[in-house]
Amino acid sequence: MRRIISLAFFALVSSCKSSSTDDQAVVSIPSSSTVYQFQQPVDHFGLNDDVWQQRYQFNATFYKPGGPILVVTPGETSVSTYYTDSSYFNNLAQQTNGLVVAIEHRFYGSSNPMPDLSGPSLKFHTIDNVLEDFASFVHAAKASPDSVFPVDVSANSKVIFGGGSYAGAIAAWMRAKYPEIVDGAWASSAVVQYRLENYQLDQSWGKHLAALGCATEMSQAAQELDGILFSGNQTAISDVQALFGSPELTPRDFAGLVTSLISIDATSTITKDVDYTKESVCAYFDGKRSNLDSFAWAVRDTISYLGLSHASMTQMADTTLNWDNYTPGQAGRVWYYQGCAWYGNWQVAAPEGSGVSPYRSRLVDLSYYEPNCKNKFGQDMTDRADADGFHQKWFNILKNVSNIYYTVGSFDLWRGSTVVPWEGSVLPNTTESPIYLMDGAGHSQDVGRPRANDLDSVNDARVIGSALVKKWIS
Repeated sequence: MRRIISLAFFALVSSCKSSSTDDQAVVSIPSSSTVYQFQQPVDHFGLNDDVWQQRYQFNATFYKPGGPILVVTPGETSVSTYYTDSSYFNNLAQQTNGLVVAIEHRFYGSSNPMPDLSGPSLKFHTIDNVLEDFASFVHAAKASPDSVFPVDVSANSKVIFGGGSYAGAIAAWMRAKYPEIVDGAWASSAVVQYRLENYQLDQSWGKHLAALGCATEMSQAAQELDGILFSGNQTAISDVQALFGSPELTPRDFAGLVTSLISIDATSTITKDVDYTKESVCAYFDGKRSNLDSFAWAVRDTISYLGLSHASMTQMADTTLNWDNYTPGQAGRVWYYQGCAWYGNWQVAAPEGSGVSPYRSRLVDLSYYEPNCKNKFGQDMTDRADADGFHQKWFNILKNVSNIYYTVGSFDLWRGSTVVPWEGSVLPNTTESPIYLMDGAGHSQDVGRPRANDLDSVNDARVIGSALVKKWIS
């Protein structure tokens, strides 16, 4: 079965614009595929004064003097023309005579402050440095736009920051921390609640499955699988790994692999025509086989679709591999470091005694994640991230801040970490910073590439957001 896979904020595609014509002359518009560099210090707070080059791309096709600068970051992936040319921010630029600039996040893509991804190098990977990087660029873009854009851009332009998921949180934090230079933020599916153990993600998955009619069956299958994996019966464990199409792994690594594979459907885009969670997960729970067999069929379908071999799945799942691979460009390694050093937010099953059903193996717990922190990044790593401290600082900064637009899909896998978890809003829904819940939608769909079959709620979110941005820049 074919799927639209959305593992991060956007899928990567490419398009470019080249020129604009008026009655008097042809104005040269640089290709949006051109990659530029902006010099940043390794540490903005004096711990390392060396410099590095942060990558960015921009699209000025629709720009007219006085239009806004729309800043986006892809977060935990590389910059590409998707963000400048195909995401909704390109549509927003057309509506506002704006310019879209996509800035790569430090340590992701090819924007590397240090020569490797070892623990000592990643100590400069802090959220404060991340935000200062973006603020330094925005300061330059406002004060001397010719230093960053090889086109005529008005000084002191209005700036709107946007993003989805983790990048959506960055957008909100930029508006909260730097209101003098960021005039507004579009924070789609912004992950603004942090916990050491994030079993709320597993529960969001369960809510989606329940709406499709297979939550009970999936939970029973996950618990039946755990019964085998916890049993210590090596023959039964080998047999169930073969049933799922997996290579031989430790029970814990196998549980992690299955969780990763089934989550691909959980993050797929939902349209008027298709919900891939229904087609590629719930469709197998049709009463024709046991719940465990149905679970295995869904996982095997994903393995087949992705074309995964046993060797590639071993690379994905074996947590003893690549501890000392410090080569730049490994987004997964940097993301793991953020969990270890910043906020935890480890994606686990609901613990026993919590009173809620699990939809993934309970072997995927803190002991699955935390030991790898020292293994990957050295013995100087803290034993446990201060998730509560991170949450208190970066959630509280968002209180009483104007000009932030929060959007969340009702079936967003990360909904439990947004401003609208299942139990209700955790920030007030105000005219100054409105919250819009997109009925039936998934993760960050409103800021993605517009499609003819997008849900009405996604299109409505865009209309509201466009009106707000126009108000903020007026």
